[in-house]
Amino acid sequence: MAKNMKLNTFRSQQGVVLIVSLVFLVALTAVAVALMQNSTTDMKMAGATEQRVIAIQEAVSAVDEVIYRQLAGGTGTNGFAQNLVNFPLNGVNGVTGDLTQTNKKTDTVADVDIINNDFRLEADCPASRSASSSQVFSCNSLRIRVIKNYGRNNTSNVEVNSGISQQLLR
Repeated sequence: MAKNMKLNTFRSQQGVVLIVSLVFLVALTAVAVALMQNSTTDMKMAGATEQRVIAIQEAVSAVDEVIYRQLAGGTGTNGFAQNLVNFPLNGVNGVTGDLTQTNKKTDTVADVDIINNDFRLEADCPASRSASSSQVFSCNSLRIRVIKNYGRNNTSNVEVNSGISQQLLR
């Protein structure tokens, strides 16, 4: 009789072990799914951050390219040294067409315009270390603005502004 009772207890415990192991398996699967979803989100965020950093670097490069093209862009004239009456450059505010290196499929827009001079008057130069007389030099204070689109379907953008102060003889 003791042998028969021991056999019945053993058989009933086999079913409990199966149920307990299935519960643990479901719990571990839920934890694994949650961790995988969390790591997927982290990877998406890292990718978006990388795209933003690259977009900022490309926008800064576009500012450098605008400056280069205006100073040594084949025409032999300094585009920043024009009279204020002649601005915007080339009759249009945008200089996007000059961006042959950094504008891919119209994802970058650049323009040069006058800052802090609504009446287009000759302005004195900002303070500098070089000795000069205010009657000899005037300055064009200009802004280069570059807007770079990035991301999926170019839905995000970054804007970089740079100031130029070009000394001119009066």
